[in-house]
Amino acid sequence: MLNKRTNSLKSKIALYFFTIGALCILNAGCHSVNKTQRGAAIGAGTGGIVGAFIGKSAGNTALGAIIGGALGGTAGAFIGHTMDKQAAEIKQTVPGATVTREGEGIIVKFDSGILFDVDKADLKPEAQTNLQNLAASLQKNPLTNILIIGHTDNSGAEPYNMDLSVRRAGSVKSYLNSDGIDTLRLSTQGKGDTEPIADNSTITGRSQNRRVEIVIVANDRLKSQAMQAGK
Repeated sequence: MLNKRTNSLKSKIALYFFTIGALCILNAGCHSVNKTQRGAAIGAGTGGIVGAFIGKSAGNTALGAIIGGALGGTAGAFIGHTMDKQAAEIKQTVPGATVTREGEGIIVKFDSGILFDVDKADLKPEAQTNLQNLAASLQKNPLTNILIIGHTDNSGAEPYNMDLSVRRAGSVKSYLNSDGIDTLRLSTQGKGDTEPIADNSTITGRSQNRRVEIVIVANDRLKSQAMQAGK
């Protein structure tokens, strides 16, 4: 149900801003701007608004982070191609993760049971292999920023869940940093039980909601390269 709502929102918002962009392109005031610049400007101008809206309305911080930083146009296509290659690599080398290509970014999801024991924020020994392989891919693709988001189910008090999600995201950040990823590329958020992706009334649903999402997006240098390549 949540996924359907997110997809519906994305479709409606994309259509709305496509219409705005088309009107701008047809307007005489836009004629002095080339196609790539128009596409990038439309993407940059609406990305933060759309990302914030979807992130708030659909309860999806990961998706909002990707859309909020999107360039759009030819520059966005350049970044998307780069992300396609990295996503394929992560799928091959990090078998414990679910890898999703979304817009101009990548979402790498770990069920918390893969990384942590119940009610713990210390990484399991077996989790470290997954994160080592992910770190290797991040090292080979240095022109990205990484957002680590911790989530819990709704068992327990909300303040406790929020704290646990923050600590788990912090543990993943610390491990990636110790494995050679510059801390300046890494940021964290804890969302507690506020962004469920399944029904918390079932054992299976609660298991799905206990997760860590790692969002990979272009940094400013990659965005600059993408803009230059599209001219």
